[in-house]
Amino acid sequence: MIESPLTVSPLLQLGPVAITEPVLATWVIMAVVAIGSAAVSRRLSLAPGKMQTALELLVDTIDQQIRDTMQAQPRPYRALIGTLFVFVLIANWCALVPGVTPPTARLETDAALALVVLGATVFHGLRSRGVAGYLRSFAEPSWVMIPLNVVEQITRTFSLVVRLFGNVMSGVFVIGILLSLAGLLVPIPLMALDLLTGAVQAYIFAVLSMVFIGAAIGEPQHAPVKKAKAHE
Repeated sequence: MIESPLTVSPLLQLGPVAITEPVLATWVIMAVVAIGSAAVSRRLSLAPGKMQTALELLVDTIDQQIRDTMQAQPRPYRALIGTLFVFVLIANWCALVPGVTPPTARLETDAALALVVLGATVFHGLRSRGVAGYLRSFAEPSWVMIPLNVVEQITRTFSLVVRLFGNVMSGVFVIGILLSLAGLLVPIPLMALDLLTGAVQAYIFAVLSMVFIGAAIGEPQHAPVKKAKAHE
């Protein structure tokens, strides 16, 4: 039986706090990401092995995506974007574990991730432009646009929630229905498709996060990148 994504039953109670399946799954993923990151970065060397090579390739790919999307140096944004991508990727792939509902198929998880992006957008906007400059950006190109720009900031956050929730939840429902009808005879290509879909959704979430933050930091971050490319 497929549960509604809008209702969550608590698994256990820690005093007055009810721990639900999405919360527990999120904690497990956070622990996996933290322990895995510490393990692969613990013994870095000038002669990298297979694990370090894969890690460096991932970091280089994220850095290049930040440069291409935000037109900014990747250092201030690498940790946030990389963590968001890895977390959403692992969370999406949880759908392939029997009996586990991916946290990203729950509205509260997606809302929390979107709020993290919103907070990062405001933080980096203030950090790059200053308070006055960031507030003036809402009046571009004219002060008449202030209400629309404020609404746009809210709708961007809402779109992150709806996009991730809708795509992941639909995959969970499809696999759940097929499992209930065919049991273990579910075709393996469908599972592979779910892996691909999970990776694509993680990539889209990370890219949209970069787009929103890049719009907030504005032009001041563009010049250093162009100079760096000129020296290269």
